[in-house]
Amino acid sequence: MKPAKVGVIGTGHMGTYHVRTLSEIPNVELTGVTDIDYHRAETIANQYGTTAYRDHKELFDKVEGVSIAVPTGLHYQVAKDCLEAGLHVLLEKPMTQNLEEAKELFDLAASKQRILQIGHIERFNAAVQELKNIVRNPIFIECRRLGPYSSNGRIKDSGVVLDLLIHDIDIVLSLVNSRLERINAAGASVYSNGHEDVVNVQLIFANGCIGNLTASRITENKIRTLSITQPDAYIYLDYADQDLHIHRQAASKYILSREVMRYKQESFIERLFVHKDNPLKLELIHFINCFANGGRSRVSPEEELNSLGVTLKVLDLIKEGKGKL
Repeated sequence: MKPAKVGVIGTGHMGTYHVRTLSEIPNVELTGVTDIDYHRAETIANQYGTTAYRDHKELFDKVEGVSIAVPTGLHYQVAKDCLEAGLHVLLEKPMTQNLEEAKELFDLAASKQRILQIGHIERFNAAVQELKNIVRNPIFIECRRLGPYSSNGRIKDSGVVLDLLIHDIDIVLSLVNSRLERINAAGASVYSNGHEDVVNVQLIFANGCIGNLTASRITENKIRTLSITQPDAYIYLDYADQDLHIHRQAASKYILSREVMRYKQESFIERLFVHKDNPLKLELIHFINCFANGGRSRVSPEEELNSLGVTLKVLDLIKEGKGKL
């Protein structure tokens, strides 16, 4: 079988991870990389044994698929160029800055019969995958994605909603099988100029489930956790360790001691051991399998658009200082 020829457009923080990971995947030829900073692209290319190009259009006749990790404001145009050229595209999240552009890209991909996959790395976290086998009728979901501020941070053109919270919105929507009825959102800019650094969002669903999501880049301790309360269990996930704990109620009984009636409830903790692997590697392998071997994408365009739409609505509500859907 011939190796799949893939290129990377954008060699910043995330793009460099894509380059390194693709260089390690068997039966994949990392054909080239591009960046508006050609010196950086050349440095990365030399490090990973590939070729640097000054313009992403120079890749068009050399690859079958591309991984796009340019700044968000460039996503739409670069992805459109690649799809029109007949390439398969993995586009880092957030897909675009508005739904109209996102819909146009999916329509273009369909007309060209090309794969357009959005880079939501947490979807390929093994513990998140296991969650879908466990979660039944969630009542309350709490997500915390917190970390310290860096003046040299990797994201400069957006706040924590598009950088961090978008992951948890995507996961919560995939876990709750019910219509979203209301969004309450609040956020504040602390260190950034014009972008939110800390946000809290409530997602309220028609079946009564409530999602409470907090994202921050002003918290000294780095935290990436998700907890779920459902009728028969409390589920706790640590993303960093890919650890998954299930607290289950085992038994309850009344105890009579010295004429005092006491209620005792026992529970046990089940720890699930998941196969830990690099989520980005799994995401890239999935993308390549889709276009090289006819694999099926895990997430439909409709689900992608819904996830992006809710994220953009949250951002609008924070900017407007409102909390209605």
